[in-house]
Amino acid sequence: MKVLAFNCSPNMDGGNTALIFNPFLEGLEEEGAEVTRFYLSRMKIRPCAGDLHCWFKKPGICIHKDDMQDLYPLLRESDLWAFATPVYFDGVSGPMKNLMDRMVPLVLPFVELRKGHCSHPRREGTKGGKVVLVSSCGFWEEDNFDPLLLHMKAFCRTIGRDFAGALLRPTGGTFKGMLELGRPVGDILDAAREAGRQLAGAGRMDPETLRVVSRQLLPLNKFVEVSNRVFQEALDGLKKEEK
Repeated sequence: MKVLAFNCSPNMDGGNTALIFNPFLEGLEEEGAEVTRFYLSRMKIRPCAGDLHCWFKKPGICIHKDDMQDLYPLLRESDLWAFATPVYFDGVSGPMKNLMDRMVPLVLPFVELRKGHCSHPRREGTKGGKVVLVSSCGFWEEDNFDPLLLHMKAFCRTIGRDFAGALLRPTGGTFKGMLELGRPVGDILDAAREAGRQLAGAGRMDPETLRVVSRQLLPLNKFVEVSNRVFQEALDGLKKEEK
């Protein structure tokens, strides 16, 4: 299995999303997957110009000359695209959206019905495959991922790939803090790694494993109380520094 892994967080390995993404990728590798990692914050990927140059002027060739030119051949031949993004205002991060928009050259302008829904056929030389999402958000409720999941499933339908599922971590900042304090949350990291092994080995992730990744850390009222106290302490500390 050839895997392209995109860390789409501006905080890269220092972010909350990487806490789940990295063990997941390690699990893939433990089952023999060939994983190539990319950090979008280190790459130059311009926004799509929207002129459809890649469809009608030079089919399959983007007008922009940036790091996407190196990614296109890899995207066409990879079995799995793994995206990791924090939830930013109910969607993907800006760098990830640029990456997704720039994938237009991988499909043709024609319309085909795929499972009764309009989609674009893949351009010749672009293989099908799977997409997996890893995401974290700051809020407590798991339904904060719903808009993001709808977007990713629609993206997969349009680009002609199967959505393999998602590893979702609510209260990402709380999880990071509990890890740093040595609290008993290692089972979440183990589950993320196991999900990678499952996807590479069996082609699917067990729902129970994904539930562990998303499991509750604190009751809702406690989460609100602790979060507000931490934020207030941070603001109070900033005021002291300014004096």
